[in-house]
Amino acid sequence: MCGIFAYCNFLVEKDRKCICETLCNGLSRLEYRGYDSAGIGIDGDKPGEIVLFKEVGKVAGLRKRIADSTINTSKTFVSQCSIAHTRWATHGVPSVVNCHPLRSEPSNEFIVVHNGIVTNSAELRLVLQKRGYKFESETDTEAVAILMKYIYDTQPSKQANFTDLVKAVLKELEGSFAFVFKSVHYPNEIVTARRGSPLLIGVKTEKKLKVDFVDVEFAGEASEAKPDLLVPPSPAGLLAAPTSSSHIMRSQSRAFMSEDGLPQPIEFFIASDASAIVEHTKRVLYLEDDDIAHIAAGELHIHRLRRNGEGTQTPSQAAATRNIETLEIEMAEIMKGKFDHFMQKEIYEQPESVVNTMRGRVNFDKHQITLGGLRAYLPIIRRGRRIVFIACGTSYHSCIATRAIFEELTEIPVSVELASDFLDRKTPIFRDDVCVFLSQSGETADTILSLRYCLERGALCVGVVNTVGSTISRETHCGVHINAGPEIGVASTKAYTSQYIALLMMAIQLSEDRISLTERRQQIIDGLHALPGQIKQVLEEDKALQQLATSVLANSRSLLILGRGLQYATCLEGALKIKEISYMHSEGILAGELKHGPLALIDENMPVIIIMTRDSLYPKVKSALAQITARKAQPIIICCEGDADFPKDAKTIRVPSTVDCLQGLLNIIPLQLLSYHLAIKNGFDVDFPRNLAKSVTTE
Repeated sequence: MCGIFAYCNFLVEKDRKCICETLCNGLSRLEYRGYDSAGIGIDGDKPGEIVLFKEVGKVAGLRKRIADSTINTSKTFVSQCSIAHTRWATHGVPSVVNCHPLRSEPSNEFIVVHNGIVTNSAELRLVLQKRGYKFESETDTEAVAILMKYIYDTQPSKQANFTDLVKAVLKELEGSFAFVFKSVHYPNEIVTARRGSPLLIGVKTEKKLKVDFVDVEFAGEASEAKPDLLVPPSPAGLLAAPTSSSHIMRSQSRAFMSEDGLPQPIEFFIASDASAIVEHTKRVLYLEDDDIAHIAAGELHIHRLRRNGEGTQTPSQAAATRNIETLEIEMAEIMKGKFDHFMQKEIYEQPESVVNTMRGRVNFDKHQITLGGLRAYLPIIRRGRRIVFIACGTSYHSCIATRAIFEELTEIPVSVELASDFLDRKTPIFRDDVCVFLSQSGETADTILSLRYCLERGALCVGVVNTVGSTISRETHCGVHINAGPEIGVASTKAYTSQYIALLMMAIQLSEDRISLTERRQQIIDGLHALPGQIKQVLEEDKALQQLATSVLANSRSLLILGRGLQYATCLEGALKIKEISYMHSEGILAGELKHGPLALIDENMPVIIIMTRDSLYPKVKSALAQITARKAQPIIICCEGDADFPKDAKTIRVPSTVDCLQGLLNIIPLQLLSYHLAIKNGFDVDFPRNLAKSVTTE
């Protein structure tokens, strides 16, 4: 949820102004993750000096603090390492003292930036205080910095290398984290580590790299004793990146030598998200849980800490290499372009994003769908006793939206679980279950913990994610990448529609052996073909929705959204969008439950949106409309074009008609636009709603 960025250059001359600008730009790219303060740690003018700049609020405030300082911005560095962070408060209120980087003591001997939560920080703090160490912040991270100093101070000879020191610290920590460490005792060196929070490293060189992977140094390995040849193993799952087939000496894979075998100028960029790196380089490698990366003198070493009694690792964690991959995102994709906000841009990108989700997978002429990531596992999935969807938030709603069509096409029982509740209940999972995990980021903490719970119990685990190289994409057996493109706005829009389509395509492919359903599948695929054009039609009604937000709903403090059957998920997702962006209380209600309590809320002052697009349940929803109008409600009706079966003075939102199981894709877009305009009307920050973050990497 916080944002990490670090920059190292070796044999590349940079002045301090450029370094600070690189750090601040990196943090700006991570703003969408949600944060309340920002800071950087850079080398000072004196040898062995580290200078910190920290500020509460946006990165713009941090830039001003740096500009107003007396530090010499023209000083140049041929080699240096610096770190930066945006904080989303978990321990302690937003303040300069609680802002990262956190330090071991006033001389900044050790500094650290951290994503995640150290769950045993209170115990560590107590032990360190008893040994005379002073704390200045309320954060869990400060205990890590001071623990590092304590371990360094208690070494007999103080000869331990930086990596060994970090390993000693990590052995004492519990929780989830991504760390970047810097120290005056190890100039021009940096060490990173991750467990449960994402980290990736970008590599930038002028010359071509001699290798395209880095081998992993396991604990106790005599890596330099004999020059073994490496054969990179096969990936853990079909979502993993292809491995290199090169046979390269270990020392060469760590040094990033040029073709002539000499050390070359190189820059490293460490970040918690690819969006902070793509403007510098597209060559990245993703660290995996329990990886420790050490950067020094232009070399990158990746270590793994093997603990006694460690549980079974996933195949990807046991891999002996980390491949350097090429990012496929473009700078234009993480810029607003002609739009005022990222959320607005992403709503309007949906005609293209749904095409990208289907591209190369749907043959509209032959009415066939092929998801390559699932092909080898289709027989196992079809034999499954049940399918369990596990997700959080918007991803959970996409599972609700497609549950009915899954059951109709596959005739396999389907359950949908909120990841946090799934873990709380210790839900029974068996070897013949198929567990499907959805996450836009692929790093959602509750969903990842649920995945590992299911892996331990022998279930087949399928990932549906938007982020290549994410934890869920690596640790599942197989899966689907939704190809929605980067989603910067905290409120998910295009990822919802792409997840919806990805799940629908899964259901169709699973049922392709059922001849009796051929006509139904063809009907749905024809509907998918028309979908992008129909989404464009809905977006053309934006002005009318803006008028609705600024008139009928202008002074409302609460809103109910009613629907039934396939549209229940639309109600839940629409209500969530309105809640998280406009801060208006909103609730999605199953129309069949209206008489069992919610009807008590209905009067002439309660705004109600009712979804009445035509399907088999239309008569029942029409009955719900009669019930609320009898209580003097003046509903806003989402209906199909041409429908006239309503009172003449009824306010309507018209959408094109499509196949019943696809109608929710069109119905959600007016609610996305409505939430956007309600937020704009009230002057709220649409892309950065209060108290929320894009990637929820803590429980």
